[in-house]
Amino acid sequence: MLAIRYRLPTHTARQVFVASVNSRKEQKRYATLTMQTLNPLVKEVEYAVRGPIVIRAGEIENQLKGKHNFPFDRVIRANIGDCHASGNQAPITYIRQFVAGCTHPEIMNSSNFPQDVKQRVERLLSACGGKSLGSYTESQGIVTIREDVATYIQQRDGYPSDPKHIYLCNGASDGIKTVIKLLMNNNAAKPSGIMIPVPQYPLYSATLSEYGAHQIEYYLDEDNNWALNMDELERALNAAKDQCVPRGIVIINPGNPTGQVLSRDNIENVLRFAHKHQLFVLADEVYQENVYLPGSKFFSFKKVLMDLGSPYNQMQMASFHSASKGWHGECGSRGGYYELINLDNDVRMQVNKLISACLCSTSWGQAVMGAIINPPKEGEESYEQYKKERTSVVNRLKDKADLVSQLFNSIEGVRCNAVMGAMYAFPRIEIPKKAIEHAKSKNMAPDAFYCFQLLEKTGICVVPGSGFKQRPGTHHLRTTILPPVDQMKDMVERFRTFHMSFLREWK
Repeated sequence: MLAIRYRLPTHTARQVFVASVNSRKEQKRYATLTMQTLNPLVKEVEYAVRGPIVIRAGEIENQLKGKHNFPFDRVIRANIGDCHASGNQAPITYIRQFVAGCTHPEIMNSSNFPQDVKQRVERLLSACGGKSLGSYTESQGIVTIREDVATYIQQRDGYPSDPKHIYLCNGASDGIKTVIKLLMNNNAAKPSGIMIPVPQYPLYSATLSEYGAHQIEYYLDEDNNWALNMDELERALNAAKDQCVPRGIVIINPGNPTGQVLSRDNIENVLRFAHKHQLFVLADEVYQENVYLPGSKFFSFKKVLMDLGSPYNQMQMASFHSASKGWHGECGSRGGYYELINLDNDVRMQVNKLISACLCSTSWGQAVMGAIINPPKEGEESYEQYKKERTSVVNRLKDKADLVSQLFNSIEGVRCNAVMGAMYAFPRIEIPKKAIEHAKSKNMAPDAFYCFQLLEKTGICVVPGSGFKQRPGTHHLRTTILPPVDQMKDMVERFRTFHMSFLREWK
């Protein structure tokens, strides 16, 4: 059929336009949700990892598809810890086979489907309604997966873990928001206060803003590999007591965005501090499998708490893990769990009531989390391929962790601590006073101005340190270590050229 082109007469077009304007005015007149009536706490929420710089990166990528004047042909996205999106990591065969079997059991009739995976799938489906992953699960999650999580924790720490104390959730973020909600007192005059590290992962500041809580910011010690300093914890807590009721402390280990791995002594001191001030401990341990620096070792807060004995082993704590991080990087699955330690039974019943209102977390995410914490064992059919793939991914991450800090430290005006763990480097950058004043005149944080310029001139997309909070007078950026090695080297060389040019321009 031929397309028919038809142009409205001028007077008719004008009538249509006027009618459209009037319609919008009527919509606005009767609108009940506007910027004036929107929950004011929502307007306080900020999340820099997907902020304006990332939005601009997407716009540039679209422009690069046609004729353009940019001095580069691709954007290097180093703004978010999304392993598979980096183009440098394929899914782990065992995990995908397990999820495939759970999703479409008939696939297991194939002669080359591994027997050990089949047995795991059948065990999981036996705990699902109708033996289907598409059914609602228990609110805490599929019982067999919670049993496996408890076994994983017990083998890791050497202390018992109860499946009844395990909660599967839509990524660790969902669990973190749930636990923080439990600590809220809903007193606007003197709200609950939660201690959060600076720099911090923006989930925490965003959640506390959403809940109307007070953010008790404590500075990590950059000169001591981003460790926690006890004098600083005391300072931050004492300064906040008139404004809030301190209820908890967040520790991210290994660190995001800072990439540190806390020593056992540091963890012990943090637990003594939390006990002294009766603070609930939130241990964000989603990068526990990402430790690279020789001599560094991950210690879970639960293990150290139990090792300390009485009275510390009676402290209340939540620890979090995720399918998104580690070396498997199944971000989109939204799988995660948290363990609640030493809660009274009546409080636990209230937690169970709260999460039941959402019925359950996604069963596919639960399945991915189940595959991650219960991998093939030596001697099983899937083990050798699993071991080969795991070793390849982990070794690449270790190589890039070493590489990125060395490269940044070779640049004038840049200082970067060793990337001990996690997926990020957080270099400190020198920004000339003239550039700082110019950024402020544009109502921008100086490192945000810097990162926008970096993106426009090199195609490198990173997140400014101000998006994670930082000590006043310092400027940083966060980059992932996920791009391929050749891209990482290219990125740092582009960065070097840009940085030296930026210093010349603004000095």
